Amino acid sequence: MSYEPLAERLRPKSLDDYIGQRHLVGPGAVIRRMIESGNISSFILWGPPGVGKTTLARIIAEQTQVPFYTLSAVTSGVKEVREVLDRCRKDATSVFVKGRPILFIDEIHRFNKSQQDSLLGAVENGTVTLIGATTENPSFEVIRPLLSRAQVYVLNPLDRDDLLQLLDHALSTDKMFDGHEVRIEQTEALLRFSGGDARKLLNILDLIMQSLQPGEPFVITDDIVTDRLQQNPLAFDKDGEMHYDIISAFIKSIRGSDPDAAVYWLARLIAGGEDPKFIARRLCILAAEDIGLANPNALLLANATFDIINKIGWPEGRIPLSECAIYLATSPKSNSAYLAIGAAQSLVVQTGNAAVPLHLRNAPTKLMKELGYGEDYKYAHDFPGHFVRQEYMPAELHHPQLWTPQDNPSEARMAERQQARWGDISTEVGGTENQ
Repeated sequence: MSYEPLAERLRPKSLDDYIGQRHLVGPGAVIRRMIESGNISSFILWGPPGVGKTTLARIIAEQTQVPFYTLSAVTSGVKEVREVLDRCRKDATSVFVKGRPILFIDEIHRFNKSQQDSLLGAVENGTVTLIGATTENPSFEVIRPLLSRAQVYVLNPLDRDDLLQLLDHALSTDKMFDGHEVRIEQTEALLRFSGGDARKLLNILDLIMQSLQPGEPFVITDDIVTDRLQQNPLAFDKDGEMHYDIISAFIKSIRGSDPDAAVYWLARLIAGGEDPKFIARRLCILAAEDIGLANPNALLLANATFDIINKIGWPEGRIPLSECAIYLATSPKSNSAYLAIGAAQSLVVQTGNAAVPLHLRNAPTKLMKELGYGEDYKYAHDFPGHFVRQEYMPAELHHPQLWTPQDNPSEARMAERQQARWGDISTEVGGTENQ
């Protein structure tokens, strides 16, 4: 029997065997059309681990008749990038090569700015087609000039049907199960622990098989899956993968004001090889979403933590991460800013492009001034207390209240100031007169 992991043995070689991502590789979908036509344009695959990013790149390598080069951003530097690009330039000018060479960069988010800059010229002038794979939001991790030259395609976690199809495929095709009676009695725990990750599901199957004696039945139940994973908590979740189940527990512990649980899950993330920048970024999001106006200093500390992680590196970076996690966990909580922007976005969808009131419009030209742009606008600093009542929203919306202060000292003070200024804003504010 091969000692190669089950996930690697079952890696698809063609789109016909590829499971999931039908919006990209289904009949008529964009990436399938590119592969079938042989005209591959530069793109970045963004999605969580185990959803088929690297597999898709390998399928392109199998089915296109062009030179295909791969780099891992974990082990490659500018020198390696330039060496590969030199080979691509030779291929691009060779009469024996048909088509533009493809360069696949796994974990492209781990490339720093200078490494990404080294790719720009070759991508822009058509020397190479770039395919990147990342678990991080490209908007944050890929430089803008490179991002503008590559389409971003989002890969989703595998859904329940995808995972069950994968389970059936593994049990029916891999020789590891030969000689064992196979019984699938329950799948809820298997699917839950897999979390939409094909590799996790297959690694769980591997883990259960390793615990069996020769000829012993291979049985999947919720209790068996839970028991095996409790005995081997990192067995299928390692090598720097994004631990969405653990990061979820980490965030929920901070939101729930439990500092002990927060540092425990932080330690689990560290033990699993999580990228410190990913943890720090999630703390920044949480500080704005879950603490928000109840303690605005929380966002400042989270941002400082993200900054210092980049300055001091690892393993010392674990200390400011711990400090930040504990501070956020013990802070008062409010999601009023999060709810306010959600309500505002919903209002925009419902009401469309409501016109900007004339008195709020900019008037850089004489014609605009003649049309009334900026007329009757009242400059707040010209009035006592730097405040004057006037309408700042489209009149037809009747000034709905989008931000609702919550029950904490900080927002209570803010609400008191607003009440003194505006009273009942939804009924008393209107027009442009100083009331």
